Amino acid sequence: MIVVDASALTAFILREDGWRDIAEYLVRAVSIDHLLKEVSNAIWKAYYREYISFDDALKAYNILKSMIGRNITLYPEIEYIDDALKIALENRLTVYDSLYIVLARSMGGTLLTLDDEQAKVATKLGIKVHP
Repeated sequence: MIVVDASALTAFILREDGWRDIAEYLVRAVSIDHLLKEVSNAIWKAYYREYISFDDALKAYNILKSMIGRNITLYPEIEYIDDALKIALENRLTVYDSLYIVLARSMGGTLLTLDDEQAKVATKLGIKVHP
C-alpha cells in the first residue's frame, strides 16, 4: 500500500519537477485526512507567490478533490495523532509529517514523499520510502 504525503501530491497536482514519476504511485493510494488541507494550502501559496494563476489554482484544487475517494482513500488523523506526536517529539519532525509515517507503519505500507527529513525518519523506523 502506498501512503502519499502532501509534498508528493503537491508536486503531482502542481506539475512540479518529477511529477510524472509520482503519477504511477497515485493510481491507488491512501493518506491522512490532513492531506486535503496541506495540499490545498500549497495551492493557495503557489497562487499568492504568483507561480500559478487564479484559474490554475482552482483547476488544481478540483483535480485534488477528484482524486480523493477515487485514487486516494483518506483515514482520520485522530486515530494516529498519539503515535505521531511521539514520533515528532523523538525525531524533531513535525506532527504533520509524522502522521504520514504512522499511517504507513500501521498499514505496512510504503511512504511516498519528497521530504528528505521525513524520509530519513521513516527509513530509520523501518518504513520503505519512495521515490
